[in-house]
Order: sequence, then structure tokens, then C-alpha cells
Amino acid sequence: MTQPNEWLVVESLDIEAQGVAHNSEGKVVFIEGALPGEHVQVDVHKRKNQWEQATLKSLRRESSQRVRPACPHFGLHAGACGGCKMQHLHAGAQVAIKQRVLEDNLAHLGKVKAERVLRPIEGPAWGYRLRARLSVRYVAKKGTVLVGFHERKSRYVADMTECHVVPRRVSDMLLPLRALIGAMDARDRLPQIELAAGEGVIALVLRHLEPLSSGDLARLREFADAHGVQWWLQPKGPDTVHLLDDQGPELAYTMPEFGLTMPFKPTDFTQVNHQVNTVLVGRALRLLDVQADERVIDWFCGLGNFTLPLATRAREVLGIEGSEALVERSQQNAERNGLAGKSSFAARNLFEITPEDLVSFGSADKWLVDPPREGAFALAKALADLAPGPPGGWTPPRRIVYVSCNPATLARDAGLLVHVAGYRCSAAGAVNMFPHTAHVESMAVFDRD
Repeated sequence: MTQPNEWLVVESLDIEAQGVAHNSEGKVVFIEGALPGEHVQVDVHKRKNQWEQATLKSLRRESSQRVRPACPHFGLHAGACGGCKMQHLHAGAQVAIKQRVLEDNLAHLGKVKAERVLRPIEGPAWGYRLRARLSVRYVAKKGTVLVGFHERKSRYVADMTECHVVPRRVSDMLLPLRALIGAMDARDRLPQIELAAGEGVIALVLRHLEPLSSGDLARLREFADAHGVQWWLQPKGPDTVHLLDDQGPELAYTMPEFGLTMPFKPTDFTQVNHQVNTVLVGRALRLLDVQADERVIDWFCGLGNFTLPLATRAREVLGIEGSEALVERSQQNAERNGLAGKSSFAARNLFEITPEDLVSFGSADKWLVDPPREGAFALAKALADLAPGPPGGWTPPRRIVYVSCNPATLARDAGLLVHVAGYRCSAAGAVNMFPHTAHVESMAVFDRD
């Protein structure tokens, strides 16, 4: 058991941005707020047979990478915002930590080591977050409204007056939003506001649990005029989202390198960080090294974020997604960008994909795989199952670029691809899509000789 006066030496950070140390008994101690190399005393708040969880109490030796957090709402104290976990760590060191997390997961979970470590992809450290879900709570006893992220490890909404990871315009709107909600008739029936920013457009999606009064609709319109935003209303599920007024500029993001404009709805999945996404897509295409006579399959294609850039380079691209609605939207985006002739789309449950499915979609020279956090296990297994003797006329892709938002599932799938399907991991690297958070995005390249 860690003693109150015991000094611990922090050895590393885990995937949740907690310092990792061992006490005098050899037990692992996870410490919120501590950084590698620091000498700390802690308050233990959870004990298990193999580990303890604690918070930083005293600091005797400080890391050279410790910095002053930019946001006054960041910290370990009660009520601190839980939107960020790493503001106390230098931005460059955050990227190094995430790269190490990726490498450790590949080594320990997949038993895989990349032949080449890619330079991490980075972007702006502040004002980058163009998507966010802000909780709303009317506190009747205090006669106030809270709008923001949840408190650290709590279901309560943090009392936020500013936020440095969203665009400055949105941060400046937090207090006006609180005043707006407080003045509305339905103020206690409005659980969240979702932010989605495109090129020159800020969309706010208001979730409401009952029909809004004419007075509330007028208040929303007045706010939109004053702050230059679009209000979208969501009375039920995501499919019910619609513009407050059927007008206003299109919500879209652009990829200038490929001459593409990608319209989207504010509840569609799009990357949080458009600047990093542009670099990510460009690197993925360079790593795939797509030639004009090649056929490519984009698994988990979404709205065509990779499919359409690929279609500007390849002979043919097939995008596959699990939702018929997303497939239809992807087709519309292809038509909008004049790429319908070089791209096609299909709907299939990719978590239940079989070897027969792979064969039915035909051979492709290369694959792009961009799954959600659950990874692409069924896809990797189907490919591995075909490795001993693929049917005549079908050949596996020579190269796969796998874009991941979860290093653990990437490592699991990499183990199948390398140890069973006959690929080698030729490169891997981190992508800092979410600065100041513990979220690790990454990219890996698999080649078949």
C-alpha cells in the first residue's frame, strides 16, 4: 500500500494520460496529473490487488515538459472540465507519448514491429476542434444554465465560460448560449448542443425533448442573426435533424489538394480536425502510391473522405459502408465532384464480412481501411482465411493503408494481417487529431511481397 509520505518516481504515461509509477511494494500506481520523470506524493482513492489509482498531491521534481495549462477550467480539482487530459504537458511531448502508445500496442497486443516509423502528423494545438457535443443543464436552484463538457469523471456539466480547443468564435459564444437557454421556455428540456463547423459556417444542433414554442424559435433566430450561426433542430434521433429555416449557406469542408468539396450534415461523422484530416488524406494516398491503372477498395468509406480523393488518382474506386443512407450520401458527393464515373459504392455489414464477400467484391490492387473504434477484425480475418489458397481469379491487395482511431484494435488486426495473412507492417505512425486529449489516432501500412 502506498504511504501518504512516500515519494514515487513516475516512469511513463498510460493511454489515459495517467502517470505510471511503482510504490515500495512494487505495486503499480496510476496517478492523475503526474508526468514521466517527476517525483510525487499522491492521494490514493482506489486500491486493487495489483494496482492503485491516485491523484497528484505534492511535487518534488518537476518534468521539463510540464507547462501551464492555457484553460482556467483544466485541472484535477472538483468541477474541472473533463474535455482535455494533457494541457499540463508540452504539445510536442504529447505527440511523442501517443507515438509510444501506438508502438507499445503493436508490440504487446499484435506482436508486430513496424519496419519504419512515420513522422507524426500534427496540426494546430488550439482552436482545432470543429466538432463537439456540449451538454446543457438548467440548474433551477441557482437559476443558471451550464453549457459545456462534463466535469472530469462526472456526469455533471462543467461550469465553463471559455474553451480553447474549439474555434474562438464558439468559445466566445458560451456565455451568450447560457443566457439564450436560460431565457427559453423549454430551458429544462434541452439536453445538448452539438457543434459542427464547415468552411465559413458554424452549425449548432439543438436537441429538444418537446416541440419548441414560437417564442423559443424567435429567440433562436435572433441569436443566429447576432452571432452568424446556423441553428439545426433535433427533436428525436439523428435522422430528424433539420435546419431551423430552410436556407443558409451549405455546410461543407474542402480538400484543396484534390479540388473537392464535401457537403455534410452536422450529425454526420466527419473528422474533428479538418486541417489534420487534409494532411492525413494526402499522406494516405502517397503511402498507397495509387497508379492510374489500379483498382482500390475503401472499406468503411463514410461520406467518401478517402474514396473521392482516391478516385482522382486511380482507375476505379469502390467504397463500402455499413449504412445504405451513407452509401447514398457518398454517391451524391461523388456526383457533386464529377467523380461518379470513377467511383462506386456498396452497403455491407463490415463487422460480419466473410471470405466469400471479399471475393464477390473482386480483386483490388490496394485497400484503404478506416474503421471506427471497434476496428476491422472481421475484414482482417476474412483476408487471413483466404491466405492459404485464394480462389482462382481473386488476388489479395498488394498494399493496405489502415487508418485507426484505436491503437488496441489496430494492433489486434495487425497481428492477423502479419502473422496469418502474409503481410508485413512496413510503416506506422501517430496522428495527433485531438491535441490535449489522450485520444490516439494512427496509420499503418501493410505490404504483401
